[in-house]
Amino acid sequence: MSVSMRDLDPAFQGAGQKAGIEVWRIENFSPTPIPKSSIGKFFTGDSYIVLKTTALKTGALRHDIHYWLGKDTSQDEAGTAAVKTVELDAALGGRAVQYREVQGHETEKFLSYFKPCIIPQEGGVASGFKHVEAEEHITRLFVCRGKHVVHVTFARSSLTHDDIYILDTKSKIFQFNGSNSSIQERAKALEVVQYIKDTYHDGTCEVATVEDGRLMADADSGEFWGFFGGFAPLPRKTANDEDKTHTSDIKKLFCVEKGQANPVEGDSLKREMLDTSKCYILDCGLEVFVWMGRTTSLDDRKTASGAAEEMIRSSERPKSQMIRIIEGFETVTFRSKFDTWAQVTNTTVSEDGRGRVAALLQRQGVNVRGLMKAAPPKEEIQAFIDCTGNLQVWRVNDQQKILLQAADHSKFYSGDCYVFQYSYPGEEKEEVLIGTWFGKQSVEEERASAVSMASKMVESMKFVPAQARIYEGKEPIQFFVIMQSFIVFKGGIGSGYKKYIAEKEVDDDTYNENGLALFRIQGPGPENMQAIQVDPVASSLNSSYCYILHNDTSVFTWTGNLATSTDQELVERQLDLIKPNLQTRAQKEGSESEQFWELLGGKTEYSSQKLTKEPESDPHLFSCTFTKEILKVTEIYNFTQDDLMTEDIFIVDCHSEIFVWVGQEVVPKNKLQALTIGEKFIEKDSLLEKLSPEAPIYVIMEGGEPSFFTRFCTSWDSSKSAMHGNSFQRKLRIVKNGGTPVAEKPKRRTPASYGGRASVPDKSQQRSRSMSFSPDRVRVRGRSPAFNALAATFESQNARNLSTPPPVVRKLYPRSVTPDSSKLAPKSSAIASRSALFEQQLKTPPQEPSIPKSLKASPKTPESPAPGSNSNGKEEKKENGKEEEKSMSSRIEYLTIQEDAKEGVEDEEDLPAYPYERLKTTSADPVSEIDVTRREAYLSSEEFKEKFGMTKEAFYKLPKWKQNKFKMAVQLF
Repeated sequence: MSVSMRDLDPAFQGAGQKAGIEVWRIENFSPTPIPKSSIGKFFTGDSYIVLKTTALKTGALRHDIHYWLGKDTSQDEAGTAAVKTVELDAALGGRAVQYREVQGHETEKFLSYFKPCIIPQEGGVASGFKHVEAEEHITRLFVCRGKHVVHVTFARSSLTHDDIYILDTKSKIFQFNGSNSSIQERAKALEVVQYIKDTYHDGTCEVATVEDGRLMADADSGEFWGFFGGFAPLPRKTANDEDKTHTSDIKKLFCVEKGQANPVEGDSLKREMLDTSKCYILDCGLEVFVWMGRTTSLDDRKTASGAAEEMIRSSERPKSQMIRIIEGFETVTFRSKFDTWAQVTNTTVSEDGRGRVAALLQRQGVNVRGLMKAAPPKEEIQAFIDCTGNLQVWRVNDQQKILLQAADHSKFYSGDCYVFQYSYPGEEKEEVLIGTWFGKQSVEEERASAVSMASKMVESMKFVPAQARIYEGKEPIQFFVIMQSFIVFKGGIGSGYKKYIAEKEVDDDTYNENGLALFRIQGPGPENMQAIQVDPVASSLNSSYCYILHNDTSVFTWTGNLATSTDQELVERQLDLIKPNLQTRAQKEGSESEQFWELLGGKTEYSSQKLTKEPESDPHLFSCTFTKEILKVTEIYNFTQDDLMTEDIFIVDCHSEIFVWVGQEVVPKNKLQALTIGEKFIEKDSLLEKLSPEAPIYVIMEGGEPSFFTRFCTSWDSSKSAMHGNSFQRKLRIVKNGGTPVAEKPKRRTPASYGGRASVPDKSQQRSRSMSFSPDRVRVRGRSPAFNALAATFESQNARNLSTPPPVVRKLYPRSVTPDSSKLAPKSSAIASRSALFEQQLKTPPQEPSIPKSLKASPKTPESPAPGSNSNGKEEKKENGKEEEKSMSSRIEYLTIQEDAKEGVEDEEDLPAYPYERLKTTSADPVSEIDVTRREAYLSSEEFKEKFGMTKEAFYKLPKWKQNKFKMAVQLF
């Protein structure tokens, strides 16, 4: 497409040079820039052009152009906006996607630029309307629709059960939730309430919610209905002209020639039907695409756009969206409409056109830095994970997992599967990553076992850890940082691999330290290096790497001509792990010895091109619905943390990695399917980017987001996940609290440090992990103050002050040293004996007056009157009252200690049965020598069921607090 200065409006000079949003309003048939302070404000009588510029990770700039038409805008203004949009695209190099936006029917992509919503104001410029400057507040009713972005329109009909309404009054904002609206829609509508509160009330008015169907349940509801003249039943929603959607499965293709849209005949749509010298219209009902060939003129493109406008207007489809696309930059949605699509265009031509436009503007003195092709930024690898944590690794052997010694943590075999657990200090708490690694030669049975084992580990920890599925050759940077010096050997040592080679009758090529082996050394530095065993032949060499070659008696190092000094340093470090005890012979590419080539079977040709991993692309967020093995996804544009709803599952697609985020309120069944959802997403390939089926998949649970996930949001507030309730209840508290999240449960305590090593070192202490620690611990619940006081009596004066029971299982030892059980035994024995002493002390009743006299059964004698008699008069009663009060206090203290010591223990025992009257705490004749914390256990089965209304088995399955509630109800305390 040829471009001249007369084709470019001066208002567009310098546009799109940096990331952000730029807006022009059509005034007197020309675009006028809108100041930044007014971006997001639209008037119903005007037409606007909106340019969204995004900086990609590659360094390039992507442009999306929208032209927005107010409901009262004139046809001339709308036509001008459409034409000027084509001109703006030409100024940007002719590759931007262009969208037609109509007030009330905007695309979700457009609305995402102006979160939380757009509320157009009455008025306009050229249309003859005056911009309304409201002096007094006017009561307004809005209707809100949308689960991910909110369409806000002025309500012109009565309330319905399906929608959400916002009534904005002078002193209070009401949100009416239709009974058929979803939780997510209600939560999004609250963002609009917050926007109205801040924009039109200076953030000071009251906010109230009214639930459909609750009538006059509270004052807010009554006040709300008072604005409508009182409560009245809501009618069912009826479809009007605006609500009708024109969708059709029939796709019609038209070729635009001389302003006329002529149908293109064909049984199916194919890419070959589009001619690069013509423009086409693809009518899909709700979506109307205008495809512009690369060599078409600017006038042809304007004519095609006008024909599409006329097609939408004549068919009276107000909701239809028009999208204009340039050849070579087709959207995923457009390509998906075709049965076959072969990408044959050369995008460099568009780059040349962009360069010509830039040169043309540069001669006019315009800064064209943003129009020139940006150079890719220098890649800086960031792992976003702390490398000083604790690592455990298991090798999968059929249905079992075998714990590896610390020295073997990073030595994997290609024929085996592994499960790893990595605990590391996060920003606010200790974080855990549990993952599986599948070797290229591993069998499917062991892969399934590994996934099952890892999932059970995550489930046992209440879904707090992040979970990862990793394939050999597709490892993410986080994995290498965890392993640090990672070695992959050929073959396998597990039973799965042995069975495989036996069934296939193939040679076992498992690594033999005394045999012939060749390793390619790679990695960005000593803290992240890999040694990959490859076939010991010359064709495995690459000039961009260094290699280690050994047999039983000789070790060679080979350095390619394109290798860096860092690569050579890595070779020396890996030699200490692979062959530390033999003298090495260095080989430089081009000057190798004959013995070196003999070991490789002779010299042959080899590559010099550096191996590259698939680059991580800009993240895309998708909302997921998974039912009956069918996955439905919806893309959410310009996402933030607030778009992650606690009832839903979301996927962040980075091309090289897939992240599955699971909200706290997701049902357990769907939580267990999170990994499957990630696999289904890869199969679906929503962005048509040919995702690798072996791409790493992470499962991230809400509240446990690691830093390598939170980096996708410009800001992350961890306190939001600490709030109770669904997304609507959380947002409501935030709105009523002035926009600040209120955490309703304490954050998990940072684990205490043992063995002199802090679990969360400060930044000055965070360094590379030269020694790895392998924790093997169980979670110990906190005890009551009574238990702690008792435990403190057994501690020496020099021992630490216990606030929790001492760690009885956790063992820390250096990564490179295997723990010696004989050395650990004395310490374990001491801890075990101390624990036994605790238990013995707890089982032994304390001395007087800890056990009240009323609990001790004393035989009646003729000399002593029965309890409760009046033979001694009022004075004896008074003394007995004081003694009973003192006895009750002691008894409560004793019960507290006993209950805390027996926490969670309710085993069925063969206990003698006693009548209910003798088991009550106020019994005149109490039973002696029983466990006073479990009086109910001594009831007979029949009497127990009569008193509690359930069997003993059912009773002991209840939580502790509920058991105590039942005991209080039957007066056993």
